[in-house]
Amino acid sequence: MTIPVLEWLERALAHHGVRLLDITARIAVESTELPGPFHRDPADQILVATARVFSVPLLTADRKIRDYPHVQALPS
Repeated sequence: MTIPVLEWLERALAHHGVRLLDITARIAVESTELPGPFHRDPADQILVATARVFSVPLLTADRKIRDYPHVQALPS
């Protein structure tokens, strides 16, 4: 099933405890200075950096992120 991005985002944000975070300068810098080897996908780098800055786990099906030892990632 395909739904418009805005509708998907509104549904996701309707869940208790889910919130949209801004990309701060600290997150932007962290995304370019991740420790150890990590692939060069900038979107994944921002996701990982955000999780590290806020000390929260990522819920993801992405094996590359789940295998990265410098962030806590949970399978979706």
